[in-house]
Amino acid sequence: MDHTEDMPTASSRMLALLSLLQTRRDWPGPALAERLDVTARTVRRDVDRLRELGYSITASRGPEGGYRLTAGSELPPLLFDDEQAVALAIALRAAPSTGVEMEDAAARALLTVRQVMPSRLRHRLDGIRFADTAASSPVDPSVLEAVSIAVRDRRTLRFDYGEDGDGPPRRAEPHGVVARRGRWYLVAWDLDREAWRTFRLDRLRPRTGGVPFSPRPVPTGDPGSFVAARAKGSDSEDTWPVRGEFLLPLTPAAIAPWIDDGEVEQISATQSRVRIGSWSWAGVLAWALRFDVPFTIAGPPALIEAAGSMAERLTAALRAS
Repeated sequence: MDHTEDMPTASSRMLALLSLLQTRRDWPGPALAERLDVTARTVRRDVDRLRELGYSITASRGPEGGYRLTAGSELPPLLFDDEQAVALAIALRAAPSTGVEMEDAAARALLTVRQVMPSRLRHRLDGIRFADTAASSPVDPSVLEAVSIAVRDRRTLRFDYGEDGDGPPRRAEPHGVVARRGRWYLVAWDLDREAWRTFRLDRLRPRTGGVPFSPRPVPTGDPGSFVAARAKGSDSEDTWPVRGEFLLPLTPAAIAPWIDDGEVEQISATQSRVRIGSWSWAGVLAWALRFDVPFTIAGPPALIEAAGSMAERLTAALRAS
């Protein structure tokens, strides 16, 4: 079997072998041979080829023998299947929306990947189009790294905080880094104010590391839900101050782009039930009015009352104009 293998077959087999080694910690040699439909000798030879390319693959002794893919000292040439290559290119194209200042590096990496892609993959990638939504407040990668290390090591963080990162020094116990809608936040216990706070990383400039600390329970359970709760005006629960329910003569597809974290349920071919939250009843009503269609307020009573008050104010404004 070995002497009849041509180069394309060997190359595709090596890619399959590398993919298998990435899926689990240890692979017995016979199991790899069976999965690849080759002999154990071929597996050993392909492992040697991957090692020559720079991949660190250790072998274990024993009746069956085995292989493990480990971290090496240098970055080897990377091998991707079609789906992985397209996914990587899409991720690189979307880099501006991550909020990290790495657009130039991502653009160079995307150019490199695209240049070596087969034409069939370039056509697939070019057929996927979306608008780049660059973050308005990008974060320096070194800041993201320093803060993330402080979170990982559970060490207090000293930093300057302000519009340009030059505000008064602060001290905090960092518990998590969260990306939300193009911005990056640090969730931390503020040692000076003795309270939980969120800090935007684009306004933060780390100083030297601090001393170890014992983590505290985040009020909402985890850093991600805490950032979401703060965006809704709460320190303890990821929920809006008020929530309303409407019946709209629209399909869920027409409503979906505006639903955010609300709920939509189709109840007939042309009607949907929507539950939406906001800071105030006026905000809930404004959300429904955006569609410029007749709608029914399904509750709660406070929302119906607020709609009546708003109707009275609008009527008075029309009479005065």
